[in-house]
Amino acid sequence: MIELNGTFYRAVDPEHIGAAFDGSRAAGRYNSEGQRTLYLSASREGVAVALIKHSAPGDPQRVTVAARVTATGILDLRDKHSCKQYGIDPEDAFGDWQAELAADRQPASWDVRHRAEALGAQGLIDPSRKRPGLWHLTLFRWNEPAAPTVELL
Repeated sequence: MIELNGTFYRAVDPEHIGAAFDGSRAAGRYNSEGQRTLYLSASREGVAVALIKHSAPGDPQRVTVAARVTATGILDLRDKHSCKQYGIDPEDAFGDWQAELAADRQPASWDVRHRAEALGAQGLIDPSRKRPGLWHLTLFRWNEPAAPTVELL
């Protein structure tokens, strides 16, 4: 597991900037509906790439906000050797979670989260599937005792 300290980005509806770091409400790659999860990107470019998959015609225009993140206990899915030592196959995270959910199956990526949490991970680094070299940070907990901190910049 690794430590992180840096600036991360998230796209939000301008009317909800105050809630930008409350986490996602809808189901996502690493969370069931209502399960507290915060998705961030390591770059503004990463946000733009993520929006390709996560926006639809008619969605409100989003703005990108920046946050200072300090975190420990982050599982890096880019590091296949470390993942193997933890008994996690990163490929399980990279499938089509939406298709699995639509077929009434629990997405394999949710299992990756559950295994990571059982190991004490507080989040994970998720490499971009759309643009190799970019990556995202997914936090399972934040801004509570002994958890990563996220502060709006």
